[in-house]
Amino acid sequence: MAELTAAATVRAADRLVHDMGSTWMISPETAARSAEYGYAKPLAFYFAGRGGVLGDVDADVVYAAMGWFEPHLVRAMWEEGQPVHGSREAAKLYGQACAAWGDDHFADFAGATRMQQLGDRVIAAAEGSGLPLFAGWRAEPRAKDGPGRLMQVIHTLRELRGGLHLSATTAAGLSPLEAILTNEGPGQATFFGWQDEFPDCDELKPRHDVAEGATNDLCAAVYERALSPAERGEFAELTVQSAALLPPLG
Repeated sequence: MAELTAAATVRAADRLVHDMGSTWMISPETAARSAEYGYAKPLAFYFAGRGGVLGDVDADVVYAAMGWFEPHLVRAMWEEGQPVHGSREAAKLYGQACAAWGDDHFADFAGATRMQQLGDRVIAAAEGSGLPLFAGWRAEPRAKDGPGRLMQVIHTLRELRGGLHLSATTAAGLSPLEAILTNEGPGQATFFGWQDEFPDCDELKPRHDVAEGATNDLCAAVYERALSPAERGEFAELTVQSAALLPPLG
């Protein structure tokens, strides 16, 4: 198996980790589990569950920690979802739903235990300062070794890069809406709840390039601390294999 630099590991693995995390969160199975847990809307479960590690906070805190989403959407869904089971129980249920999804989709993945072991080391090596969602999910109990734990590890790794990218786009002078428009465009902005006419952000695109580069550098530093070159190659290959088992995003 090829050895990889930390930067090459970022290029090989991080987009797949992001997409796998997104896939489980927006999947029909997760929506069905949210209804079983008593949430009338999947988005209410999403915000109450994913944000539940922050505790009993105001919706503005959830908005600040997650980024990207239109703040009125965050408030509406948080205030609908948070009272159903409370914040901490919602986080527990969200973690259970994540593990159940992993059990469903990674049951035949021979590399599940090894990938989660390597991923756990990356999680442990990361500095949590300024990353409240990542730190919250890192502190949550995870399932035993196997497919369910692997999906929880993938989710937590996604929160790591997401938190670093939010910090980087903010440092580059981009608002959440500008960060979306300079990257994925108006369609993604609508998905995140933003409405009305969107400003032309073409002149701000270099700032997003700077933020993306900073995010990659920060993530690479974690891989450098956590894994040897051979282990980074192994982790990247296992990430590719696991992503190939899942349905396409969207």
